[in-house]
Amino acid sequence: MELQLATTPLLAVGQTRMLQSSEDGTVPGGSAWTRTFVGKNHDGLRVCSYLQFMTVIARRELVSPATRNAFRSLATDLTVRIVAELWEDHGFAPIPPEELKYEDPGQRRTMFMLYAEGVDWSDPDHVRRALLVFEDFIRAYREPGQQDTPKWWEDIRVRLERDGFALDESGKILWAAPPVLVRDLSSLSDPSGITIELERIRRDLTTDPPGAIGAAKQLIEATAKTALRELAIEIDNNAALPSLISTVQKSLKLDAASAPDGPDGSKAIKKVLSGAINIAVGVAELRNQGFGSGHGQASAPSGLGVRHARLTVNAAVTWCELILDTLADPAAPWRRATP
Repeated sequence: MELQLATTPLLAVGQTRMLQSSEDGTVPGGSAWTRTFVGKNHDGLRVCSYLQFMTVIARRELVSPATRNAFRSLATDLTVRIVAELWEDHGFAPIPPEELKYEDPGQRRTMFMLYAEGVDWSDPDHVRRALLVFEDFIRAYREPGQQDTPKWWEDIRVRLERDGFALDESGKILWAAPPVLVRDLSSLSDPSGITIELERIRRDLTTDPPGAIGAAKQLIEATAKTALRELAIEIDNNAALPSLISTVQKSLKLDAASAPDGPDGSKAIKKVLSGAINIAVGVAELRNQGFGSGHGQASAPSGLGVRHARLTVNAAVTWCELILDTLADPAAPWRRATP
C-alpha cells in the first residue's frame, strides 16, 4: 500500500494493489479501480496495477501539537488534581484511560493528555475553551511578581504565534487571525471546497488583500456548488457566479419571489434576501474588476488595503452562512413538501 498525502486540507489516500486480470480487462470488485497494464506473469496472465483514490476530509487543527506539548510541560510542576481542575473548570472531560495512546511515566503529563485528547482541535468553540484552560495553566505556573521573561514563556509565545495567536503580558491568549466561518461542516458530504477557500482567506486576509478578495469570491462559488450538490441539483460548471447564486437561493426558497408565508415571506426579510444576492454578486464583481487575485493585470491595483479585504470577506461570509444555515435547518421552508 502506498500513501499519497497532500499538504492541503484535502488528503488523497492512494491504495494500490496488483491483480491478475483476464484478457478483456475485467476488474474484480467493480470499476472504482483505475487499471495500468504492467506486463505478464510467468503463467502468461496479464498483470495490472489498480489504483483507487479515496477522498478524506481533514479539518485543520487550530492549535498545533507543538503548542499543546509546550503546555503539557507546564503540568509537570502542578499537582494531578490541579491539572484536572483546570480542564474541568471549562467543561472538558477526560477520555477513558484505555483509549489514550500517549505513554509517559509522569502522572501529571498523562492527566493533561487525557483531557487534551478529548478536544477537537479543529473546532473553534473547543479551541476557545481550551485557550482559556491554557491561560489558567500560565497563571498557575507563573511565579507571582516575576519581572523577567522566563524561557518557558518565550517558548510558548513563539509557538502560539506560529499558530496564529498572540500572548500578551498578562498571560491572555488572543486570536491574531480568528476563524472566518464558525460553522460545523461535518454534515456536508464533502466540505473540502469550502474549507480550502477558508484556509486561503485565513492565510491572506491581513497580508495579501487581493488574495483574500479572490478567495472570498471562490468561497461563495464553492458554497453555492456544495449546496446544490447536497440538494441533488445538477451543477452547471460553466454557469457564471450570479447564475449559481440565483439558482441556489431559489432552490432554498431564499429568493423574494418564492419566499413562503410567515417570517420568511415578510417584506423585511424579502429586502434582506434581495440584499444577500446583491452582496454575493458584488463580491464577484469586485474580484472581476481586478481587485482580487485570479486575473492578471497590466498594473497592480492601488489603494487596496486590509479594510477592503475584510469588508469583502465579511460580505462573502454573510451570504455563505445564510446558505449553510438554511441548508441545515430542519424547519427551513425548502424542506416542506410541495403541494
